[in-house]
Amino acid sequence: MLKQGAIPVTEASDVFAAIEPILGRGIQVAEVREPAQDVLQKNTEPRADDRNRIVSLLGPTPVSIDDLVRLAPTTPAIARAALLELEIAGRIERHGAGLVSLL
Repeated sequence: MLKQGAIPVTEASDVFAAIEPILGRGIQVAEVREPAQDVLQKNTEPRADDRNRIVSLLGPTPVSIDDLVRLAPTTPAIARAALLELEIAGRIERHGAGLVSLL
């Protein structure tokens, strides 16, 4: 394809550079910034009340992780982090289709 005139593309600016001559004008793109890593880590650390709420919703009957998030109420990241802690501690069992139960 390169012999036929294809342009290698490795990032978005390569696409814009190829399109600009066709459009006959420049392309304005808003800058997208990634959130700081420390902010991501703070938001996903479950607090004691988050853990207690999730444990109180669990029982021997498998329940959907989506239902836990909705009923807790908490963010999916916090719920998954709390479930991971419980799994490492050997307190929950994971079933298929996103279901978990308390051991």
